Amino acid sequence: MLKGKVVGNIVSTNKFDELRGYKFLEIQLIENKTLTDKYIIAVDRSISAGIGEEVLVVTGSSARVAVGDINSPVDAVVAGIIDKIQN
Repeated sequence: MLKGKVVGNIVSTNKFDELRGYKFLEIQLIENKTLTDKYIIAVDRSISAGIGEEVLVVTGSSARVAVGDINSPVDAVVAGIIDKIQN
């Protein structure tokens, strides 16, 4: 799992039929409690994350399972919004 911060929405009118209805987010990755210069695009199927929120992201085959279709062309999915981190 990855941790990141939502920094933008991606609008794509032309895409695979399997991706219609999905919300796409640009996410800046966080490593060691610090924002990095790495970004990914992730599908937000039902979490409703917004810009500025920190999120958990699953990738690879876990992402396809999360959207409910192992044949879906999805590589990253928002799995949750981080409320707080306890140490």
